Amino acid sequence: MDTTLIVPGLHGSGPDHWQSWFERNISNCVRVVQSDWTKPDLPRWSAKLRRELNRASGRVWIVAHSFGCLAAVQTAVDHSERIAGLMLVAPADPSRFDLQDDIAERALDAPSILVASTNDRWMSFDRAAGWAEAWGSELLSLGTAGHVNVEAGYGAWPRGLDIYWSLRNAAPAERAPRHAHDAFELGEF
Repeated sequence: MDTTLIVPGLHGSGPDHWQSWFERNISNCVRVVQSDWTKPDLPRWSAKLRRELNRASGRVWIVAHSFGCLAAVQTAVDHSERIAGLMLVAPADPSRFDLQDDIAERALDAPSILVASTNDRWMSFDRAAGWAEAWGSELLSLGTAGHVNVEAGYGAWPRGLDIYWSLRNAAPAERAPRHAHDAFELGEF
């Protein structure tokens, strides 16, 4: 059975957050829990994600938000053989944490989609587009959606779940290494 790993950002994702809603709507879903949600420590957060990745069964899908996206990308670069796909929602700008030189600027080996907002205070849309290009991710704009969190109105998020299932359905059953020039269709939203 495939596993979906939920990777929250700073302060975790509370019970009303769309990631918590995803957990209730996706079978075999596991939240990656950090020992300190208030300290954005990329090596520690990535290590926790790697631990869960190693415990997971089947193909592994990662659904990350904010700073969790940075940990997900680092993990995907180093351990791509287990990851079937990534949904990166409202990533935090690495430069806000002085990590711009630590985050991989190369295409990920798994299909990925970066979902961004045009008015996200944690990363401008232009920067998000640049990271999507560097990671070989499909870029999807939600328009003015803030940081795509509870404060911005993202609790139950059916469209987000549709994006997730489109990513899963577009990925090959057995994933071969992906190159930057490869593409996949996500369909209409």
